[in-house]
Amino acid sequence: MALFRFGKSASESSSGEEDQPVAAKPGVFDRLRAGLSKTAQVLNTDVRDLLKQEGRHVDAAFLEELRGALVRTDMGPSAAESIVKDVEERLRSRVVDPEVVVESIRRTLSEKLAGTTGDLIKASSGPTVILVTGVNGSGKTTSIAKLTRRFTESGLRVVLGAGDTFRAAAVEQLSMWAGRLGADIVRGDSGSDPASIAHRAVAQAIEGSFDICIIDTAGRLQNQSNLMQELGKIRRVISKQIPDAPHEVLLVIDATAGQNALAQAEGFKEAAGCTGIVLAKLDGSARGGVIVPVAERFELPVKFVGLGESADDLTTFDPEAFVDAMLEGVLKP
Repeated sequence: MALFRFGKSASESSSGEEDQPVAAKPGVFDRLRAGLSKTAQVLNTDVRDLLKQEGRHVDAAFLEELRGALVRTDMGPSAAESIVKDVEERLRSRVVDPEVVVESIRRTLSEKLAGTTGDLIKASSGPTVILVTGVNGSGKTTSIAKLTRRFTESGLRVVLGAGDTFRAAAVEQLSMWAGRLGADIVRGDSGSDPASIAHRAVAQAIEGSFDICIIDTAGRLQNQSNLMQELGKIRRVISKQIPDAPHEVLLVIDATAGQNALAQAEGFKEAAGCTGIVLAKLDGSARGGVIVPVAERFELPVKFVGLGESADDLTTFDPEAFVDAMLEGVLKP
């Protein structure tokens, strides 16, 4: 298998519009900073205020307040405890040193997120099949639209499979995005077998020489065994058509769910054979730190983070930039 590396978009490489003024798009860090603004605000308000208390010593009360501020970002008790212990060891009974505290947070988070990213896996030949899963309302359909946008702008042909046949609104929404983004779509009647939609979508991808086939699935809870078994059926149907497919099974997690995201992800990894995570709705959450315990516990690479509602608001996950954006402004007056 190979890895996807997205090239310049069609809008960037098209000719005939060089003389038209174009507003510069924000860089990745700027978009991450905006998306993590609510999470950073927790740190900026709680941690910064804690560090500004001149002459305060690193005692039990200080460490407990620091732990509480860290936990409120939903980075998880493991990361919070590691930071607190590190600060305690380095500054025991001494006056608080803001630089040391922030450096400890940065180092701990960077270590826990190291190696948790990765490019999308691409089929060695023929269409690449991507299955998208997640609980109801996690942002699956929007994430599929954002992925489709990235692919089509890179010159790849995409066919979508509207496998969430239990919600007519989901099918209509996906159809709308397909029309806007220049992708084909395979859909069926309401309540039809999702596995049959997946089969037809993959067949069209093969017969039409498409580059990418993305299949939506019905939102489900990890404890709904019948629906989880349905994911297994979809996988089996796909693998009969293309032996090593699906090449990616992406679990979309709602960043606003916080620690509930851990429970959401628990059943999916095994039942769906998840290969990566998309952290959606990061811009609407003060719990962006949840990616730390999710990545640590499930050992799945974080492929993308969603930073808004538009089709281009999907950014490849960069651990260092993520940590920098979380800590942006903590030491500023």
